[in-house]
Amino acid sequence: MKTRAWTTFFLLLAFASAASAERLTVGVSVANIRSGPGENYDILWSVEKYHPLNVFQKSGQWYHVRDFEGDEGWIHKSLLQNISSVITTKENCNIRSGPDTNFEISFTVEKGVPFKVLKREGSWIYIQHADGDKGWIYESLVW
Repeated sequence: MKTRAWTTFFLLLAFASAASAERLTVGVSVANIRSGPGENYDILWSVEKYHPLNVFQKSGQWYHVRDFEGDEGWIHKSLLQNISSVITTKENCNIRSGPDTNFEISFTVEKGVPFKVLKREGSWIYIQHADGDKGWIYESLVW
């Protein structure tokens, strides 16, 4: 019985920690994710506009972030905005002309493509890519 109680406690703690993470969006065309809080740290990877990131630690003007794949790094706060965004988590995601599978497929994207959220309708999200392309995607295909 004690094991179950501890398991429940740790699951609740993990959920509370994840729920308390602030989610922000890259607001510039390309931003570097670094290995530490400063420009003198190595660039780990780059992300494009509308890439969503969870902030879980702050050090001055630098935010320690985690992406949809669990990768972590640091980004300067001036590169982030508080706007709603999503990123595709599956290969070959269909972006449709309307919020239902009966609508025509406008285009298809691979895993890891970020979009700004324009509105939601039930389980569908109306999105816009940084290049201006818009369409509807089913919510289970994004993070």
